[in-house]
Amino acid sequence: MLNIYSSDEYKQIGNRSIYKTKETDTIAPDTWINMYSPTEAEISRVETELNVPQEFLRYPLDEEERPRIDYDDDTGNVLVIIDIPYTKREKDITRYETAPLGIILTDKNIITVSLRKASIIDQFIENRIKDLFIPFRTRFTIQILYAVAKDYLRLLRFIDKTLEVAETELAKSISNNDLYKLLALAKSLIYFTSSLKSNEGVLEKLMRGRTVKLYDEDEDLLEDVVIEYKQAHEMATIYANIVNGTLDVYSSIIDNNLNSIMKVLAAATICLTIPDLIGSFFGQNCPMPWDTGFAENPVPFIILTSASVISLIASIIIMKKKKML
Repeated sequence: MLNIYSSDEYKQIGNRSIYKTKETDTIAPDTWINMYSPTEAEISRVETELNVPQEFLRYPLDEEERPRIDYDDDTGNVLVIIDIPYTKREKDITRYETAPLGIILTDKNIITVSLRKASIIDQFIENRIKDLFIPFRTRFTIQILYAVAKDYLRLLRFIDKTLEVAETELAKSISNNDLYKLLALAKSLIYFTSSLKSNEGVLEKLMRGRTVKLYDEDEDLLEDVVIEYKQAHEMATIYANIVNGTLDVYSSIIDNNLNSIMKVLAAATICLTIPDLIGSFFGQNCPMPWDTGFAENPVPFIILTSASVISLIASIIIMKKKKML
């Protein structure tokens, strides 16, 4: 999918112009080209019309591509790759993962490339970003980074709420479904922590201003973005530690419950084994109440039954003293 956008003046407030993002059909100077899951024809079109290295357009389409900044000496184009979060729903379990987003800065245009549709891009298309002006490509790039940081923080708050609900449910009864949710959260937080750390490395390179020229206002905005990423990274790390700690605690609880059950079963087995041994040794020729000669000689049955009952009671008392029952 390929969409082209330009900034048109929307209204004038004093000496300040307010611009609105508008879709267009022609790739012209000062336009923004947004590509997600592009076809070969769309890649060839952008490569030909804007003289963009083809590898710059293909790198962000690799799910394993890591965040970085690349510079092409021949064309002067700059490629910024960052990881953006997205939500993946599987039955009743929500997973949070990350995917690469490429931002290509040319002399007159800015290009965004991703394998799947990025929800943060909709904010720019729908004019929900303050002071958006496409020709200011450096600021536009930083605004994208800022929107990504906000999206990380938003999803981390959802993860925090999900963690609280899962802990409440596990406190009532331990179920496999709740444990699977915790495992999914732990995996998601690993993705987030790794991606946020890599994105911070990209921001550090941008702060140096060697590959992308920064203006004074851009530096102030970039500092705010760095703060947001550090906050998101710290939150992701804290939540990851909480989830791992919670999983360890419930693993110990499950093991303890299993040990308690096995202890009770072992104690019950011991208590029942002693009467069984008595009956096995001495009850082979003992007349039963339904036998013909029982009335003449009931003493063996009485002794055997009494010994079994007494041994059972004694075993139970001993096991309770040993705290096995």
